[in-house]
Order: sequence, then C-alpha cells, then structure tokens
Amino acid sequence: SLVVLFGATAGAYGAKLGSDERELILLVWQVVDLPSKKVGTLHKSLVKADNLDLSDQCREVSGLTPEGLGKAEPLDRVLQQFSQLVSSDLKALGRSSYTLCSDGQLLIRQVLHPETSKKNLLLSDCFYSFYDLRKEFHTCYPSAADVKDQTIKTMAEYLGLGTDETEEDFGVWQVKAMVAIIFSMISESCNHMFTEPETVKYKYETGPCLLLAFCFLFLCSSKSETVDSETVIRARGLPWQSSDQDIARFFKGLNIAKGGVALCLNAQGRRNGEALVRFVDSEQRDLALERHKHHMGSRYIEVYKATGEEFLKIAGGTSNEVAQFLSKENQVIIRMRGLPFTATQEDVLGFLGPECPVTGGKEGLLFVKYPDGRPTGDAFVLFSCEEYAQNALKKHKEILGKRYIELFRSTAAEVQQVLNRYMSTPLIPTLPTPIIPVIPPPYTIATGSIRDCVRLRGLPYTAGIDDILEFMGDATGDIKPHGVHMVLNQQGRPSGDAFIQMKSADKAFMVAQRCHKKMMKDRYVEVFQCSGEEMNFVLMGGTLNRSGLSPPPCKLPCLSPPAYTAFQTAAVIPAEAALYQPQALLPTTRTPQASAAAPSSVTYYPAQAAQLYMNYTAYYPSPPVSPTTVGYIAAPPGAVAAAATATHTPILPQPGALVRMQGLPYNTGMKEILSFFQGYQYTPDDYNGLIQLGDQVRSVLQAPKEWVCL
Repeated sequence: SLVVLFGATAGAYGAKLGSDERELILLVWQVVDLPSKKVGTLHKSLVKADNLDLSDQCREVSGLTPEGLGKAEPLDRVLQQFSQLVSSDLKALGRSSYTLCSDGQLLIRQVLHPETSKKNLLLSDCFYSFYDLRKEFHTCYPSAADVKDQTIKTMAEYLGLGTDETEEDFGVWQVKAMVAIIFSMISESCNHMFTEPETVKYKYETGPCLLLAFCFLFLCSSKSETVDSETVIRARGLPWQSSDQDIARFFKGLNIAKGGVALCLNAQGRRNGEALVRFVDSEQRDLALERHKHHMGSRYIEVYKATGEEFLKIAGGTSNEVAQFLSKENQVIIRMRGLPFTATQEDVLGFLGPECPVTGGKEGLLFVKYPDGRPTGDAFVLFSCEEYAQNALKKHKEILGKRYIELFRSTAAEVQQVLNRYMSTPLIPTLPTPIIPVIPPPYTIATGSIRDCVRLRGLPYTAGIDDILEFMGDATGDIKPHGVHMVLNQQGRPSGDAFIQMKSADKAFMVAQRCHKKMMKDRYVEVFQCSGEEMNFVLMGGTLNRSGLSPPPCKLPCLSPPAYTAFQTAAVIPAEAALYQPQALLPTTRTPQASAAAPSSVTYYPAQAAQLYMNYTAYYPSPPVSPTTVGYIAAPPGAVAAAATATHTPILPQPGALVRMQGLPYNTGMKEILSFFQGYQYTPDDYNGLIQLGDQVRSVLQAPKEWVCL
C-alpha cells in the first residue's frame, strides 16, 4: 500500500518549499491499496507552528490564517495522529505495511526531517523510505516533461485529468489528483510497478570514504578525478566546537557519503568554521545548496558549491599509517591535545582508564609526530561506541604528568589534515613566509587628527578595489595614490570595511555626503568621515564605533596570509617597534640595493621621528579558540643599513638568541612581558649612548638580552 502525502509550510511553496526554513503548517494524506485499487479516508490536519506569521504567498495559495492555525495541534501530536490513523485505515483494507508517496523530494527531505531534528522529535521509520511521484511518473511516461519541471497539475494535464484546484480545499485537491495519477500509472495500459523507493539515511557514517581508501591503496597520482565536483559543497560560518555529527544533523534528510564531512583547519591546526561536505549524488548536493543561510543554533550557515579537488585536499592523504588507523568501521574518534612529549601509549591508556576502553588497545592510538619522529603533543584515539567516547570527553583538562589534556571530538578528515600538516613541516623550524621587507613607499598613511579619510562599511564581500573606485565616481580623482585600504577578517577574507584617504578634509566631507547609503551591487554602503588616526586604529586591529575608539589588541600589526595578496596597502610601524632578523631562523632577502658591507645579522631601532612602512593586512581579534598568528618581519640588510643612514640611528649587534612565547592572555602588553623577563635586562644606562630614547619610551622599553617575538 501507498500513503499519498502532501504538505505545506508557512513560507515558500512549490519548487522553493523548505528553502526559507519555515515550519510545517499542513499535512494531508490518504491510503491507497494498489492490488485492490481501493482508498482509505482522506485526512487533513493543520499544524500549529511556533511562528504563526504566514508569508503572502502562503496566505494566497492556502487560504489559511494565523487564527485558524493557532487552534491546531503541534507537530509532535500531528505525527502521532498520522501513525494512528494510517494504521487504522490499513487495518480496514486488510493491509499492514505501507510506503509513503509524495510529490517530489522536498516535503520529506527539506521540511519534515530538518524540522523534527531541530525540535528533537523522533520520526517513525516510514519517513526514511518514500516514492517520488515525479520520478515514477517520468519512468512510466518518458515522453512527459523532465522531472524537475513536473508538478501535480502538469502530470494531471498530461493524463487529461481534471485540473480545477478551486473545487476542493487546499491540499485536498492535490492528494486526490495524486491518487488519480497513481491509478492511471498502475492501469493495464501502463502496468507501472513501484519497486525502488527513495531512501533517507538514518545516521551519518564516519570513517574514510571508499574512494579515499582506493587512493590510499593505489596511491593515485591524480586524485582530483575520484570525487565528482557536482557532489561537494562548502559550509561556512560553523560554530567552532561543531563536529561532523553536528554538520550531518544540519543536513538532516540528505544523504551524505560515508566519511563525507571534512572539517577545515587553520594554520594552527584548529577548526576555522568551515567544512567540505560530499553527498552521494548531485541531486542531494543541489538540495543542500537550498539550505544556504539556514541556522545551526543561533548562527546562520553559508552553503556554496565546491570541487572534488578541494575535498580531497582536506580529506585525502596517502599515508598508510592513517589508512590503517581509519580502516576500522563505525568508530568514534577523539583528539587529545597537549600531551607531554614523553607520554607513551601506556600513559595514555592509563589516563583514559577502564571506563573508556580504546578500540584494539594500543592499535587504537595514533600519535602525531614531526618527520624526524619528535612528538607534537597530539594524538587520536578510537572508541567503539558513543558511551566510551563520552566518558573520555569527561576527562577534558584533567592532568597527565604536569600538563592538562584537552579532548575533542574529531573526524577522519581531521586526522588526515593534522598528519599531513605536521609531516610536511620542515625539520628546521622556520618562521612564517613570505617575509615582507620593510621598504618605504612614496606615500604614507596619515596619522593626525585631520578628518581627511572616509570609512566604507557594509561592502559586499565580493567587492574589490575596482568596485570601490566605480562606487566613488567622480571623487576617484581626489583619492591619494595608494589610498584605498581593505580590512580583512581573521580568515583573510574581506570584512566588508574599507578606508580611503582623500586629498583634503573637504573632499572627504563631500564624499561622505554624496555616497552615504549609495548602492553597490545589491547592498547599500555607509560612508563616514574619519581621521587618519582613527583609520590606523582599525587597521591595527582596534574598533571604531559610537562609543569611540577601542585600542588594538597589540602594537605590532599582523601579516597577511601568504595566499591572500589581492590588496597591497601601506601602514606605519610605531616608532617604538623593533625589527628582528635572526639569520638562523629567517631567510635573507637579497635586493640590488643590499650593501656588501652590511652586517649579517642586525637589529634596527628607529628614532622616534622615523617612519617605517610595510605591506600588510590587519586582522580583527580572533576568538579564544583560534589565536591570531602574529607574523615576523625581516628587513634586508641593505634596506636596514640605508634606513639607519637616513635617520642617523646606530646599529646594534643582534642578541644571541630569540624566544617565542605562546599562551599569552589577549590583553597582555609590553610592560607585562618585560616584567615577566625581569632579571634578564640591561639597565637603561648601559645603552643610553646607543639608542635615542625619549622619556616616555625609556619608561616602557627595556632592552632584554634575549628579545621576545610574539
């Protein structure tokens, strides 16, 4: 038997059903016994939504009102009634089993499954298997319109059935028409058989997908061909703590391929709020794209197309060790971070204890190491069930040796990413590249209080400098050379803000008046007049709002990531800042201006009046779980010597060592760091003759023997 099912939401109707995340408000169904061609009672049930605000399209098409829906039953009660009434009708027809039949995929996959998942309701097994009437109709009548162009009305018209929807209530006509279409399909002239229902996966299957396992075994040289690009999407804006199961729940109702969720990591090995998801076919991928800006908790998630090559870069790998570790089926993966470098397998098993046994004992542990075999402090652990994994997560931040250990849920793709990242690390650590030389450009960023700059807020994220110049119109001629500065966020993408230096305060005022709330593409852009000082505060990581200026989190700006070179802007390094070039860690940059007599390793302290420049991209402060990577700046010897000559500032030999501090509080300043290293400093009198220091700088800057780069 079939149960013909039709539904509607409080929002979009037809091809966009479920795309706006609105709740279900109507269910209509009727049992059809195929062998006897008999039908049961037609049932119509209103559903009380949490939000009774109906869209104009819903009001027009359905004729329903918020008042009428306010008296209806909630979804959980309606689903109970559905099961009871279907069982009763089947019993009257002498049947016991049935399969749902709906008009397309949307009602089941895009409405019922996502909504019940968000409301923590349990759907009965019948909702995990159904017939798509449009596909069945196209199989029975190949000459009819394509599946995606079919509707109940077009199918009825093709068969010459009555199509006057006004004769019945909304939903009732649709179900009656679907029943008539089914009877036509199973008639002797067509003799159609319903044999291959659509299925919805009960749960997401973890572990490496079969295609990636194939890559592991045969070490394919061209892995980009193994994953169809028409099945992959990129989800952006995920909560930092979200796991692969959370992402699978967001896409509930759609079939994700086994091991098809790959969480993306940043340069520090932490999750960056993005994931690549691979579905079983292109149809599921297209449905996933309709969930663009649907919500996970209080956050909306952006969903875009991605490629198979991108997926393999994140989820793929050729390590036999990883393949063997992930070969065990249906395991829960936990990541341990912060392990002592001397920790052994026995230490980890003892830390986890008997209440959370590891699958296979020592074989269920995978330590992450550098290419030379040194431990990184990370490890992955396999557990056979959710209960053991939960017991392990309760040990988060418990002590092993003298260190607290962090435990997180993980995925097969994260295991591969972390192993690939560390295994590609050079044996001799180097500082982040590229190292950008400090070379004065011909134009500067103003630092005074003159309001000769404008701030653009609310730019489209796809906007570039050319779009801004077009937006400015005739005022483009009043922009200073190199005067357009884009502000990027922590991920290196445009934040929607930009600053523009104008030739005068009057020009800035005219631009702000003329362009404020002018449209750029599909968004209006706010334009405010500001000063060079205010612009520098924001570019350095501070904030500018109605409450005034909030200083940046640190004095040194952050370098832009190597992959993002679209915008080249100039900025002023504070006069107190020092530039380091330890030859053991930084590659020397050769320039034609480099002097042969320049010292091989120098530290340059500019005078207070000096201004140094560099191309950079400023970041906003990052969330606590993803610390900002601060770059290291190297100046070529010739550039340093030339700058020193120009400012008549003496050159000091490079101190003998460089140390790096991690785990600093985000509000830490120079005073706190120097206080931490108290006892390892010269007195100011030892270098008064060498460095030109003002009283204010002298009170802050104490030259340590071993300089600290953060």
